[in-house]
Amino acid sequence: MKFNKIVYSLATLSLLSNTGFAQQQSENLPPNATLQQLIDYALRNQISIKQAELDESIGEKDIDISLSGWYPQLGLTGNFNHNVKLPTMFFNGANIPMGTKNSSALTLQADQQILNPALMQAKKGAELVRLSNKQNTESQKINAVVEVSKAYYDILTSEEQIKIVRENIARLQKQLKDAKSQYDVGLVDKTDYKRAQIALANSNADEKRTVELRKYKYEYMKQLLALDKTQNLTLSFNNMNMEGQVLLDTTAGMNITNRIEFQQLQTSKKIQELNTQYYKWTYLPNVSIFYNYAFNYRNNSFGKLYNDNIPSSVAGLNLSLPIFQGFKRKHQINKSKLQEERIDWDIKNLENTVNTEYSLAKATYNANLSDWKTAQENVELSKEVYETIKLQYDEGIKTYLDLMTAENDLKITQFNYLNALYALLASKLDVQKAVGAIQTN
Repeated sequence: MKFNKIVYSLATLSLLSNTGFAQQQSENLPPNATLQQLIDYALRNQISIKQAELDESIGEKDIDISLSGWYPQLGLTGNFNHNVKLPTMFFNGANIPMGTKNSSALTLQADQQILNPALMQAKKGAELVRLSNKQNTESQKINAVVEVSKAYYDILTSEEQIKIVRENIARLQKQLKDAKSQYDVGLVDKTDYKRAQIALANSNADEKRTVELRKYKYEYMKQLLALDKTQNLTLSFNNMNMEGQVLLDTTAGMNITNRIEFQQLQTSKKIQELNTQYYKWTYLPNVSIFYNYAFNYRNNSFGKLYNDNIPSSVAGLNLSLPIFQGFKRKHQINKSKLQEERIDWDIKNLENTVNTEYSLAKATYNANLSDWKTAQENVELSKEVYETIKLQYDEGIKTYLDLMTAENDLKITQFNYLNALYALLASKLDVQKAVGAIQTN
């Protein structure tokens, strides 16, 4: 019965634990979420960010563990000894047994560290460890903002492409109907009708392909948000003027100190400098004080062993000073200094990498800006050409092939415009990331 109660209690605790985890994961994303709501949700729920925040908590526990050595350390030891044969001592021409058959002791001891290089390092390094863990979390958040923003713009691009395709399908359906009517009454041969069928079939295929790709993009967004695949995700594109967000000042230049990667390397350098200092501190002695109180019991009869106590108490100072360790500490100091130098080179390499990254991001942005402007102009021109040829076709001046060509050119320029707009917004995010301007607050 007792075993069954234990099993039931463990099962209940497990259920409560799983329920708590499920509740923790039950935050719902609002319907028709905006880009800002998506970013906020990702910053609270993305798995990599959750892991980084857990690493911060684990780091705090590591700090607590490291610093616990500064507190008084209390210990209790006990023993029992039974002398099967008592030791003897030769005295005055005879072997005399010494001691008692049974002995036992219980000792309570308190130790307090006064000087300890490892604890000194732990105390000095606590804030650096905290800072390093926070910077890792910040790095994950920056990546989340960029990834979610790009995914949102990508979905928005697909939504706009689907609208364009469906508008194109509506026009082609009307053209197919008109061509069929003209063919039926003998005004035209079946060529125009067949061409309209082909164009409509191609547009239907375009719609199906774009819709399928949109499904994947929504699934990818769910992955970034750490949403369960069964949860519904709807996005709001109201008042989402992508064209109004494309401009960026690229004349300000960049400051590498704004980059989280640079800040992380700076922290690593400080931690390594502290390690070098620690190896220097190892030339210092370990100093601690202690106090103990012991209960001592001795008796030849086991039954009477604990009747009498002969206590003892000691207070003292411990000092430990390694004098020669085969030049170990010297080599450790030299190694740590070399590791400092290596981090300096890491910083230098990062500066070069970031400068190249910024140059590439800025050049890509400027090129995409030019492509976007060209695509914008091409859309307007294609609309004018299509509308003109449509009027001429209706009046019998232009052939149906000319109309189809103008229709196709309009669709292609509209697609090119959307792709150029997405590429421009994505490259803008890359520039902002390169200069360390991504905000996670």
